[in-house]
Amino acid sequence: MGGPGDPPEGAPEGAPGGGEDEYRSVVFDESFVRAARLQEFSAQERMADHSPAVRRRPPLQRGLSRQALILVLLIAMAFGTAIYMGVRHPYPTQATRAAEPLRMTVIPLAPQSAVPGSAATERLFTASPAAGFRTGADGITLPAVRRTAHFSDSQVGVALTTARTYLVESSLDPSVLTGGATRPVRILLDPRQLDQFDRSFDHPAADGRHAPTGWLTRFDATRTQLADNRIRVQGTLQAVETDANTLEVLSDHTFVYALKPAGAAAGAKASLFTVRRELTFRFDRDDLRMHQAELAVSAVQAGPLACSDDSASRLRPLLAGEKAGPGGPAGTDPYATGSVTAVCGTLARNAQPAV
Repeated sequence: MGGPGDPPEGAPEGAPGGGEDEYRSVVFDESFVRAARLQEFSAQERMADHSPAVRRRPPLQRGLSRQALILVLLIAMAFGTAIYMGVRHPYPTQATRAAEPLRMTVIPLAPQSAVPGSAATERLFTASPAAGFRTGADGITLPAVRRTAHFSDSQVGVALTTARTYLVESSLDPSVLTGGATRPVRILLDPRQLDQFDRSFDHPAADGRHAPTGWLTRFDATRTQLADNRIRVQGTLQAVETDANTLEVLSDHTFVYALKPAGAAAGAKASLFTVRRELTFRFDRDDLRMHQAELAVSAVQAGPLACSDDSASRLRPLLAGEKAGPGGPAGTDPYATGSVTAVCGTLARNAQPAV
């Protein structure tokens, strides 16, 4: 006889566990049951109405839910916005404006007596008003950087630094002063001013627009050379905001050079030459991004010079022992339109070294 759990006929032959072993490989887990297309009504449901024993379940939703679709869409929009902000112009847009031409004046200062000189350049500087000036780029100091209403600290700093670089390249670089180089200065200018810059050097004119000495300081290398590369400098820089899209840097510096005749022997006497440059630099947001400047105003006073010499193209300083001739500045034609009145000043005696 079989046990209490065995079928009346006993366990099937050849299978130690009986017939149940045949179905043990079939597993009806919860996911399988939930996925079934047919669902059996409960006994209470069958008693309530005379429905069939089973009902067909609605098909399961495949793919993303509505909330998931909205989340994916938001992520895609955020990613696209990030890419757009990364490649677009980093500064606020502004109306394109034409660069104003540089307005310049170059005033020669004639000495009242012979130009003093000395073979010791240090003695000349010590005996002049430039005795306390710093040497070279150290004399072009930057002020404290403060943000403005529409420009950050870093943008104001870029404007001041670019103006300082322009002064160094245009007034202290020996290749510019006596070598005739222009590229170190040209690359710092707003591209919209390059036509005026190039025309100034191709066709110099004392018309208040196209004088090379309005852009930079350069001497006639056939007559003059530097006696000392340690140029003395003193002045100020100031940044101001003129409107929401424009910064200006006001520069006022005095440069003092020790010069001697070109090709002179080592013991030849040197003399001092003074150039005061008042410049106004203008920066829009493109200029700040490119570290370039628009030069708006240039006012230059330089001496000792002869009033009769042309100072528009190159400066031809009077050297040690020389005197200014009796002639005045070049004649002015009052009938010529568009011309600039020739101006010449007198170099004060106390501006010369007392040697």
